[in-house]
Amino acid sequence: MERFGVRIISVILLLTLTKKVTSNALGGTMKDEEALKESQNEMENSISMHGEMGFMEDDDWQMVQKRGNQFVVNDKPFYVNGFNTYWLMVFAADDSTRGKVTEVFQQASSVGMTVCRTWAFNDGQWRALQKSPSVYDEQVFKALDFVVSEAKKYKIRLILSLTNNWEAYGGKAQYVKWGNAAGLNLTSDDDFFSHPTLRSYYKAHVKTVLNRVNTFTNITYKEDPTIFAWELMNEPRCTSDPTGDKLQDWIQEMAFHVKKIDPKHLVEVGLEGFYGPSTPQRTQFNPNSYATQVGTDFIRNHLVLGVDFASVHIYADSWISQQIADTHLPFVKSWMEAHIEDAEKYLGMPVVFGEFGVSSKDPGYNSSYRDTLISTVYNTILNSTKKGGSGAGSLLWQFFPDGTDNMDDGYAIVLSKSPSTSKIIQLQSSRLTLFNSLCNTKCSWGCKKKKMLEEILYHDEL
Repeated sequence: MERFGVRIISVILLLTLTKKVTSNALGGTMKDEEALKESQNEMENSISMHGEMGFMEDDDWQMVQKRGNQFVVNDKPFYVNGFNTYWLMVFAADDSTRGKVTEVFQQASSVGMTVCRTWAFNDGQWRALQKSPSVYDEQVFKALDFVVSEAKKYKIRLILSLTNNWEAYGGKAQYVKWGNAAGLNLTSDDDFFSHPTLRSYYKAHVKTVLNRVNTFTNITYKEDPTIFAWELMNEPRCTSDPTGDKLQDWIQEMAFHVKKIDPKHLVEVGLEGFYGPSTPQRTQFNPNSYATQVGTDFIRNHLVLGVDFASVHIYADSWISQQIADTHLPFVKSWMEAHIEDAEKYLGMPVVFGEFGVSSKDPGYNSSYRDTLISTVYNTILNSTKKGGSGAGSLLWQFFPDGTDNMDDGYAIVLSKSPSTSKIIQLQSSRLTLFNSLCNTKCSWGCKKKKMLEEILYHDEL
């Protein structure tokens, strides 16, 4: 991984103070020249005495843990600026595309992103990991090994999702097909959540993945700090039971199952964040009335024993209207603030906005709007961070290297084609990196200097 030394840290500080990003929602604050020089000198002196700031040596590559409503690594705060690239395992399975996996991590690292969410499943499909229940393609498993080992090289941690609510890459529909092939006579994809045989299929998959020994590193997945967290399912919904009882029971059983095998890693559900029957007073924040009928329940689902942090997705263009509208950005802000508040008051845990973005295929789309949307999400995270709140980070949907246009669903961000977006991402990374460093136990800065950094990071004109 490219490491930041004194000179680069000073440049970041200079950018934070003086650079105006093209988005309306992100702007710099001009300090007088004397203060800038003083702050740079203080940073250089401290760093020269105590080493580089914000990046971990190999000895410090420890498990991410939860302390109250924050993530910590080695007792230091760990706020997340990250991304999604779901197809890494499939690309790694082919020598002709494996290099794209490295490019993803190289480029994400170059703008300071530290967490990637990706699939640790491909059920019964092309290049399937799990070809049938408990039958695996070893070459594809080695591809997942490569993804994990390559992520560590670039100091990027992984959220690994274990199956899908949707048919892409198999998901619950494939489990139902396997069940029917075994003579179960299932009638709904939601039988995945309730039928004991399908539950046993899923639990066997979880056990296999968590106990996997990486063929590149010789480290068992459940012992590897490169893995940030396990995600039970991508965007679980159970529309056949709007009460939410069926999905709740499944979450309880599977969270316990994961923790029993691997008590060291964090666990999250993978929810979109819709409020349900247990909190009728919060359904006003849902994007539409249908959201209350999909069998999920944000607060109830996250109160399950074994769930360590909350997950929320943000898609105004899918949930409100595909046409870009004036209502979208206010919704994004209120949606995020409601979930941050609930994570603080009722859940006592961090919340990660695990997917957010906007499609270039939407009527009314332009890159300036995308930058404004990203800035809105980032600023809402920062507003929570500066108060020690539950807003723990966000993951862009989705991050692509050059030459992968065939995988683009309209949401892809390619840095070389999006210089203004790249600057916004890098600025957010810089701010969170500096904030994460404030509680570095090796740092000798006094309270005055820490307060100065907080003012730099969180000026009202962010």
